[in-house]
Amino acid sequence: MSAVLQNSCEAQLTYLPLTEDDLPQVVEIEQSVYVFPWTFGNFRDSLYSGYNCTGVWCGQHLLGYTIIMPALEEAHLLNIAVDSAWQGQGIGSRVLTDLIERAKTTNCEVIYLEVRPSNIAALRLYERFNFKQLGLRRDYYPAVTGREDAFFLGLNIKTPLLIN
Repeated sequence: MSAVLQNSCEAQLTYLPLTEDDLPQVVEIEQSVYVFPWTFGNFRDSLYSGYNCTGVWCGQHLLGYTIIMPALEEAHLLNIAVDSAWQGQGIGSRVLTDLIERAKTTNCEVIYLEVRPSNIAALRLYERFNFKQLGLRRDYYPAVTGREDAFFLGLNIKTPLLIN
């Protein structure tokens, strides 16, 4: 990603529902940022299941996405990713802020997610948004050697959003 494109996109992000036509770009990002990526089929199934699948765009460039499974007053963040070329520039924070603001306009009261303990950048991001650890899911994720636990986090969005 060129520096010119990055600079021109900072204030021009749009959040749009993903379509099946977007999935090749989604899978490309997914494969570039995760050791154990979701498959095309996982994303397609999420679309067909009616999950909230949102892309963050700058023009025709997909920068990242979220996959959220709504359930009554809860939302479960199943997947969030930012293209590696855009990481470290605040895009993840902006995507998470958008996700929370959209959830507030619905019946949602709590957002849940799992995260690898080894994913320090994600843990710091969620901490800044006041997600709290609610539990530990043992052997949740595949790992290079065996399995890795997951921290189960939650955020009550009925309280004001505070970012440290």
